[in-house]
Amino acid sequence: MAGTLYIVGTPIGNLEDVTMRALRVLREVDLIAAEDTRRTARLLQHYSIATATTSLHEHNEHGKAPHLIARLQAGASIALVSDAGMPLVSDPGSLLVRAAREAGIPIQVVPGPSAVTAALAAAGISGPFAFLGFPPAAGKERKAWIAKLGQTASNMPVVFFEAPHREQRTVREAALVLGNRPIIVSRELTKIHENLVDRPIQELVDSFDGTDAERGEHVLIVPKLESPRQDALPRPSDEALVAEIGQMTEKEGLGVKAASKALAAKYGIGASEIYALHARHNK
Repeated sequence: MAGTLYIVGTPIGNLEDVTMRALRVLREVDLIAAEDTRRTARLLQHYSIATATTSLHEHNEHGKAPHLIARLQAGASIALVSDAGMPLVSDPGSLLVRAAREAGIPIQVVPGPSAVTAALAAAGISGPFAFLGFPPAAGKERKAWIAKLGQTASNMPVVFFEAPHREQRTVREAALVLGNRPIIVSRELTKIHENLVDRPIQELVDSFDGTDAERGEHVLIVPKLESPRQDALPRPSDEALVAEIGQMTEKEGLGVKAASKALAAKYGIGASEIYALHARHNK
């Protein structure tokens, strides 16, 4: 009889934020598959849990998943954990979970903390939202992600993660498609030095001093605009708009439609008006 694969949520910072069920499961399983065994070891040591661990991260999941499935099929039970929060939320593990489902192995979820929902609660934001994970580090994928951020944030709040050493660059690039929208940055959630910054994005950019923030992951939220024109910048001249579209399409790699939507959010005007303006000037 096959064992069970448990997907276990773990604390995002404060080690007290763990459920009694999670602790029981971590004690009772035969093996814990952890994104980083060193970080998981701190949690296990804190609660005197001696269960064996093995690494399962983005660089070894393809090779490791078949071995773990074989152990599950042989009757072993395995707990899947990430560095913090719920596994699979911008973390490895999806290959293992899908393979377990295909093999008919029982799967149980042990819910726990989530940096996404914790940040939304701290920001006082409820209702539908979009989660965009981590921005790609470079290339066309990053440019497309920035464009998607601008488009999505015109309809609903957007939540995404960023590493401290890339936060300043990402916020500066986001300002190109968001205008001077408010942005909320949550750092060190649930820890002693928990910090939440809520200010217009340009003010945040101006506050950067060029030094990286502390280690860890930061959660950034772009709240939904209450109205299309809230926090919009003054409408520039037609010539300036056309020049800005040209800069975004040629230098930033955005398509004309994506650039038009981004500028619409930035200046509080219709995307179709900007698109038509570009078309007239490029006949």
